[in-house]
Amino acid sequence: MSKIVIQSLPTGAGDAKRLAALLGLSWQEIALHRFPDGEIRVTVGPAASTTILYASLDQPNDKLIAILFAAEALRRAGASRLVLLAPYLCYMRQDAAFHEGEAISQKAVGRLFAATVDRVITVDAHLHRTHDIKAVFPGIEAEDLSAMPAIADALRKSGVDPATVVIGPDAESRPWVSDLASRLGLAYTVAQKIRRGDRSVEISFAEAALLAGRPALLVDDIVSSGGTLTACARALKDAGATAIDAVITHALFPPDMAAGFAAAGIRSVRSTSSVPHPSNAIPLDDILAAALRGEIDGESIPEETP
Repeated sequence: MSKIVIQSLPTGAGDAKRLAALLGLSWQEIALHRFPDGEIRVTVGPAASTTILYASLDQPNDKLIAILFAAEALRRAGASRLVLLAPYLCYMRQDAAFHEGEAISQKAVGRLFAATVDRVITVDAHLHRTHDIKAVFPGIEAEDLSAMPAIADALRKSGVDPATVVIGPDAESRPWVSDLASRLGLAYTVAQKIRRGDRSVEISFAEAALLAGRPALLVDDIVSSGGTLTACARALKDAGATAIDAVITHALFPPDMAAGFAAAGIRSVRSTSSVPHPSNAIPLDDILAAALRGEIDGESIPEETP
């Protein structure tokens, strides 16, 4: 049995194969077959002592079952250590029950993975009141990597106007927006957001004078409905921003929504490779490889920020 291998669900095959080549590991695609009644059959490749399961968990429900089945097959075949590498981690938003009878999805998914794998690695998990990703996965190793080093590197290579203001869509975005701005030597501010519903938000800027006559770079961790991004763009135009570009860690929005972003005044939308999407322009290979090198050396390593 080989020491370590990467196996991936089909939707992440390209990214997983590229990561395996970077690390000098073999890669195998997990085969999925859907029966007429909706059930799935999962067939893994040969197990390694340490098997890395690569699965970006957008559109997550079938993928959760596939990971559960893949883990069963790999354990039975002799894998002693399973590492779930999920650049996008699903069901992290709901960390509390806001109405009677609601399930707390973060707890349910956390317990499922804690009972299935030995380590979870993700990127910019959408956590609210949970301050440490380890609390989500009791009894196993877990790391929440930042995409900001990869985003900063990509922006340096493409060139950034030094007058650009980095914009966060809400108070929760301040840590990663300030990190990116610091890496690039740019000014930053965050919007004040009032959410009226899944697709309705109000945006304002306390420091509107900072934005007049300057380009703006919108930075968000997740874009799904696109409401916050378009509302921010309109508010930035009203404040006098000369150009608006957007960078997203996790692009969950339908590709045809790009036209709406352009109509709102957004010149470009770039996302990381955490979720396969037409807007992908920023590979996460280097930060994922850094997190996995300890596995190759026979020991786990904590998150490392360049």
